[in-house]
Amino acid sequence: MRHSTPLPFDANDKPVIWTVSVSRLSDLFRDITLEYDNLATIEPINLGFEEAAKHIRERLATERCDAIISAGSNAAYLKGRLSVPVVIAKFSGFDVMQALARARRVSDRIGIITYQERLAELAEFSGTFGFDVAQRTYVTEEDARAQVNDLKAMGIKAIVGAGRITDLAEEAGLTGVFVYSAASIRHAFDDALEMARLTQLESNRNRARGAVVNDTLRARHGITDLRGDSAAMEQVRQSVVLYAKSPATVLIQGETGCGKELVAQAIHREAPRTLGQNRPFVAVNCGAIAESLLESELFGHEEGAFTGARRGGHAGLFEAANRGTLFLDEIGEMPLTLQTRLLRVLEEREVVRVGGTRPIPVQVRIISATHCDLEQRVREGRFRADLFYRLAVLRMTLPSLRARPDDVMPLVEWSLKNALASLGARPHPNLHAEMATCAPLLQRYGWPGNVRELRNLTERLALFLAAEPLQALTPAFVLSVAPELGASPATAPATGERVTEVLARFGGRRDAAADYLGISRTTLWRKLKAEG
Repeated sequence: MRHSTPLPFDANDKPVIWTVSVSRLSDLFRDITLEYDNLATIEPINLGFEEAAKHIRERLATERCDAIISAGSNAAYLKGRLSVPVVIAKFSGFDVMQALARARRVSDRIGIITYQERLAELAEFSGTFGFDVAQRTYVTEEDARAQVNDLKAMGIKAIVGAGRITDLAEEAGLTGVFVYSAASIRHAFDDALEMARLTQLESNRNRARGAVVNDTLRARHGITDLRGDSAAMEQVRQSVVLYAKSPATVLIQGETGCGKELVAQAIHREAPRTLGQNRPFVAVNCGAIAESLLESELFGHEEGAFTGARRGGHAGLFEAANRGTLFLDEIGEMPLTLQTRLLRVLEEREVVRVGGTRPIPVQVRIISATHCDLEQRVREGRFRADLFYRLAVLRMTLPSLRARPDDVMPLVEWSLKNALASLGARPHPNLHAEMATCAPLLQRYGWPGNVRELRNLTERLALFLAAEPLQALTPAFVLSVAPELGASPATAPATGERVTEVLARFGGRRDAAADYLGISRTTLWRKLKAEG
């Protein structure tokens, strides 16, 4: 067997491998696991598709997994939705020959159903050995079920395929012949061990280079923090996993409060180690820093470059983010003069400090975000077209909260529980039922500040609930704490409403106006400046 010589893992740090299957493949996984017990910590996950993806993402937030082994359509589904490597167990040509031979004992007419791709060699094999084999492919389970029924209607009695196919065949009263052999599964386990070994070597190299970064430069949020079961949020999570695999620049667009920085951190966290998962994540709001200071913050400065320049000079954020990710929030607010310098850094992969002449090489992945229409700003001459296309190699538009109303109540409940916990208070045992009575009120609101506004509101509610433990969470109580929820959709604050009008409504109190709009005080200041 290929695994007869143990791989060079630390005995106290064995690789962690999860096997994922909901079919009879689980039994084969279990049998082979016993052979590899001394080489790895292996755990079965008896779930499939989205259930499995969600379960794994949640566990990866707190647990380690070096590789996942799965097969067929389940493996293909997971591979595009998880950052951890997915090893796809594949059957061999010899497996197919053996399975057809077993099927031949049942019937002269045999069907074989494979995921997505046909077996090109099967026609020649059938002709040579006189097998009458009908070949079909499938993508979804509905496809698979339809193909089984079609073959049954043709008079076929035995169907060869992976676990789910054989299950469906037997449900239809046919003989299901399982195509995988123990040898093929061992091959997948060996591949998973090798992948885990390479991951560990890369991790060791990172530690040797001093790759552990200060907590202030670390991305604290991952894909499990992108909450919501709507199709829109599932698409966001899929894009995060996909984009994390590439070093290309990413432009994230979305309304204020949608969680653009959260998504940027998730992309950074989900990236392979070679792309910066354990490297610095540095964020800067381009609209919150004066132009004269932003240049120095981004590119650094030499001693004496300007009045007040730090003695000995100062490394900029590009240097701080070297070998990691630099997140440029509100990129649309960057002055044109700095856009030119940024473009040069992106093209040359080197930065020159303010007042300096020496180019400093940097390897930085750029993720930028904006709430505005950058293409419109390009047409207006307020944003460089060449920089726009350089920043927007990969693009993502985040859905507003009102575009995914089914996520509102789960988000409110989750956020409220967290807010209560931070105050040392426990939620009511019947909180979920109380929340249901407030659903019409919360779901019809427009949420102009999106998830940030929702979080602000739940923190406000938690403060009152913690002070009055016997207070029930009723619609009347919620309205008393958050009267803005009572506004009709037509009069609810919109993204186009003038901030000065909102500020006047709250008597000039910027914190109250920002809370009402669901934006930060920095964003409020920027909007006031733009309107002035």
